Amino acid sequence: MRWIDLLRMSSGSLKRRKLRTFLTVLGVVIGTASIVVMISLGLGMQQSLYREIEQSGGMTSITVTGKDVGSRMVYTSDDQMGDETKKYITDETIKELEKLEHVASASPSLTMNSVLLSGKYEGYIQLVGLTPEEMKRQNMKLTDDSRLPDEDAQNLELIFGNGVPTMFYERGSGKGYWETMELPDIDFRNDQMFLILDQDAFFNAQQNTPVSENSGDQSAQSGGNASAGTQKPPKKYVVNACGMVAGDVESYNANYYDVYCNIDVLRSMLQKEFAGRAIPGQPTTKTGKPYRFFAYTTAKVQADELDNVEPLANQIRELGYNVSTNAEYLKSMQKQFAMVQALLGGIGAVSLFVAAIGIANTMMMSIYERTKEIGVIKVLGCSLRNIKTMFLMEAGFIGFIGGVIGNILSFLMSVAINFLVAKSGGVGLDGNLSYIPLWLVLASMGFAVFVGMAAGYFPALRAMRLSPLAAIRNN
Repeated sequence: MRWIDLLRMSSGSLKRRKLRTFLTVLGVVIGTASIVVMISLGLGMQQSLYREIEQSGGMTSITVTGKDVGSRMVYTSDDQMGDETKKYITDETIKELEKLEHVASASPSLTMNSVLLSGKYEGYIQLVGLTPEEMKRQNMKLTDDSRLPDEDAQNLELIFGNGVPTMFYERGSGKGYWETMELPDIDFRNDQMFLILDQDAFFNAQQNTPVSENSGDQSAQSGGNASAGTQKPPKKYVVNACGMVAGDVESYNANYYDVYCNIDVLRSMLQKEFAGRAIPGQPTTKTGKPYRFFAYTTAKVQADELDNVEPLANQIRELGYNVSTNAEYLKSMQKQFAMVQALLGGIGAVSLFVAAIGIANTMMMSIYERTKEIGVIKVLGCSLRNIKTMFLMEAGFIGFIGGVIGNILSFLMSVAINFLVAKSGGVGLDGNLSYIPLWLVLASMGFAVFVGMAAGYFPALRAMRLSPLAAIRNN
């Protein structure tokens, strides 16, 4: 019997029993859609991780930390930072790192909390100072009218993360975006703002806190001079934005909360404002006096090749610093994502397993109903192999049709999930929560066909072993 004849007989049998075929295919549709959507959630999180790493210097990036310096709104756990080190990240450290083999570049980074004022709003921001070269390596996705800070600019130029507007509050009421769900009336790209680097002096001036006898040293270190028993108002710097990270407040990315600037300009401003006294976050002696060196929060190191990242990281650790790499972070997260995808895929596979039972039941019923037909085609000389192939093709058809419709349903569900997540404000991911690549579509199609044929294998064997004479005498 020719293949076309087997194909015609298989499809004809499915068409004759439309309702039963529909219900069996429906089981495959639900199973396929469940697997694809469940796995797509894990892939979506993985894609978001890849984008975040690209925006953090790529796979060859190494972050070196020393003794705690500066101030950050988001803290890293001790497990991630490693053992406590007694070394600070200084200009000498940067020179030392640059001399190491396989180092393409090394640059300092300073993170500190600051205050921005604009009209009736005040924002508590995380200011991140980077070198111009490092800022280029960050691969920030900026709006069309944005640019990186001018390397020769004397004033501080800022790049706002797209989530920074949510960090501004209205004076008096203290209400912000998360209370009112309304963004502040600020044109971040064009409006001038006032930057306050001395956050302690700002809070003290707001509260009009008297200076006690025992707080004289502290006031001299952090807030300026006392005047009439009250804290002197902090210095305000007029600043402008040179760019904004692309996306609205619902589009999370690695640069979402930060405000970036040229670290050399920031350092110069800090040293002028706090001349002769300790800069906030900088190390001091036991008597409260500042050291002569300037310490940074981290050092950003780029390895020349991916294969040299791990040896270079170990070499830096031997120098007495804590080290974390994007490669290590990715490897750790990939293990977690693999577990998540296996769990989600297993949940979806249960649905497809139930569908396989339905296919097997349908095929067995089909054999009982077509016993006489099977006997006739055997008597006419049809080989046992052709009979087996015919029933396997019928089961494979059910899996194929269910796989096609299941993937279409998966795409619709994926679009709906991404729309609802974006509308609700996202879940802290850069990009879509659900991501369906082409390989997942092809794999799910092949798996659905395989499940169908596997479920139809034993019914096909039963049809092949059926006695022709007994089949003809049946009914």
